[in-house]
Amino acid sequence: MESAVGAHLLNSSAGTNVEVFYWRDRGAEVDFVLRQGRRVTGIEVKSGRRREYLPGMEMFSRVFKPDRMLLVGGHGIPLEEFLATPADQLL
Repeated sequence: MESAVGAHLLNSSAGTNVEVFYWRDRGAEVDFVLRQGRRVTGIEVKSGRRREYLPGMEMFSRVFKPDRMLLVGGHGIPLEEFLATPADQLL
């Protein structure tokens, strides 16, 4: 699932000024980070049930103050809906 999300983000950002990153610090991580100018979105992918505590998302939000944090899968955005949305619309 994570590979599909990553491939979608890279493909739909090609030819745009949207940058795709991965973030990790001291064991906390966010699967994908989108940046376009000053706009930043963190994306976490969960293939199973949603965990109540997502330390990577919490730490990333605290440190970088992103415009949006998205959870794909679990009890977040359904994968099919996410894959139908271009990267620049996720910012």
